[in-house]
Amino acid sequence: MTTEERLAKVERELAALQAQAGAGAERVVHANRFVLEDENGQTRAELGVAKDGPGLYLHDENGEIRAVLAVDKGGPALVLADGNGKVRAGLRVVKNGPVLFLYDENGKGRAGLAVDKDGPGLGLVDEKGEEIWSAP
Repeated sequence: MTTEERLAKVERELAALQAQAGAGAERVVHANRFVLEDENGQTRAELGVAKDGPGLYLHDENGEIRAVLAVDKGGPALVLADGNGKVRAGLRVVKNGPVLFLYDENGKGRAGLAVDKDGPGLGLVDEKGEEIWSAP
């Protein structure tokens, strides 16, 4: 058999395998963690399951985690951070209802909004942690 004939045979076998794999084949990957990297090898996203539950972590071009979407025993949560890695916003759904927190550049909680069976509540706090306004 010549080299050309062998190559043609391998190409036919490969085409048959590809057709077989694509015809109704279930495409499932099982893993505990996936890491996506950019063209420079920098981690840009992670999807994994830790002891507390699953989480998706999104990194910026400098490697800082900027967004987290996770679920644990307390419920689902979304956390957003600035370029310095400081948490700036958090949204969580707990047993009593949703809660939204907003943080300043120092990571201190400055505003909170929650809704529970009694209705909505909003609170604003100054840089010293003193309540400056709330309702109800």
